[in-house]
Amino acid sequence: MLTNSSAFLKKADKGNYAIGGFNVNNMELLQAIVEAGVEKKSPLIIQTSQGAIKYAGIEMLGAMVHSIAKDVKIPIAFHLDHGTDVDLVKEAINSGLYTSVMIDASSKPFDENVRITRSIVKAAHKKGIWVEAELGSIPGKEDDVDVLDKDAFFTDPEEAGAFVELTECDALAVSIGTKHGVFKYSGGRAKLDVKRLIEIKKYTQVPLVLHGASEIPTELKKVVEQYGADLSDAFGVSARVLKKSIANGVNKVNTDSDLRIAFTGGVDRFMTKNPNNMDPRKYLAAGREATKKAVMRRIDQLGSTNKA
Repeated sequence: MLTNSSAFLKKADKGNYAIGGFNVNNMELLQAIVEAGVEKKSPLIIQTSQGAIKYAGIEMLGAMVHSIAKDVKIPIAFHLDHGTDVDLVKEAINSGLYTSVMIDASSKPFDENVRITRSIVKAAHKKGIWVEAELGSIPGKEDDVDVLDKDAFFTDPEEAGAFVELTECDALAVSIGTKHGVFKYSGGRAKLDVKRLIEIKKYTQVPLVLHGASEIPTELKKVVEQYGADLSDAFGVSARVLKKSIANGVNKVNTDSDLRIAFTGGVDRFMTKNPNNMDPRKYLAAGREATKKAVMRRIDQLGSTNKA
């Protein structure tokens, strides 16, 4: 069932677990995520980036999510991820398709970020739509988001408190050391500023969101590397570090890169074993199954199993 994510994120906040925000670009990714959520009895946040909308169209993506959500009993929210284009965020709000949106004005000065975010919150709340905002700048590249390391900065806890109060946003994406993209931590693993996270939570008292927090697990890397990819210098946020962040205030964790690697590996494996196959349904189904397994693993890591 399609719902606003506010209620189950508040429940996650009280229960010290997190809900996965999973990005989709096509039908097979969507099916994989929902099938995993149903088996794990977990709430889900299905997300579309601005890049996904350019690829498939807002109406097509929305129709697929609404169609699949009505046939399952788990709560599913439909969310616009990283809305840097204010006009597109407004289009999503007015479309009647999304139950939540993210306005990302984190690249702007504090006062401008507040002004832009506040205007989106007012428009969204009139329609019962929940709003995620961002303070601090997360480095890395993913779809339309591209922030150089030199332009990134961590979230200031006191500023975060003032920002939430001024904008009345419903959740806040924070920068504490995560990075977007597959190649997050060249030559090493994530070191997140958990002390900063604890302080941010004290000042904000809203669900906090981690972007750029994919795990990039070794077993997924090994699959795609069998077929020519080189992810030897790609590292993500370990399950141990992620769980520590969740225990200290994170209630929504975005996951995209892990799904891309899993899907690609499933397709690569199938086509290598079946080089004469000309039926896209078969290799897309293989990608779907690999992605489903990755999502189920992620749900367990977040602690949202049996929380639907």
